[in-house]
Amino acid sequence: QVQLTESGGGLVQAGGSLRISCTASGRTLNPYTVGWFRQATGKEREFVVGISRIGDRTNYADSVKGRFTISRDYAKNTVYLQMDSLKPEDTAVYYCAARIGSWASMRATEYDYWGQGTQVTVSS
Repeated sequence: QVQLTESGGGLVQAGGSLRISCTASGRTLNPYTVGWFRQATGKEREFVVGISRIGDRTNYADSVKGRFTISRDYAKNTVYLQMDSLKPEDTAVYYCAARIGSWASMRATEYDYWGQGTQVTVSS
């Protein structure tokens, strides 16, 4: 079983940048496709972006295309989410999740492991 821990969240002004991380423990993250999801207060959890097991394919939600970038460092067992041009509507708890499979599905139910989340707050 793989344990996921998110870090790097915080408070940032609109237009600013933030990089959050998802680090795995227990076993290597290499065999897993990893996705980022977010959940704002009072809203359902939504898909943000995912990266395939070997890092050759990514899948971005339309709302973050051109602003967010996902990457993974196999040596550090970590997946990163670089968030630029942040907007107040990006405010949410951000979760990383892992699944066995080659495609970064947008469906939360298809992910097997989840982190506890990290809060990202964008002030206007």
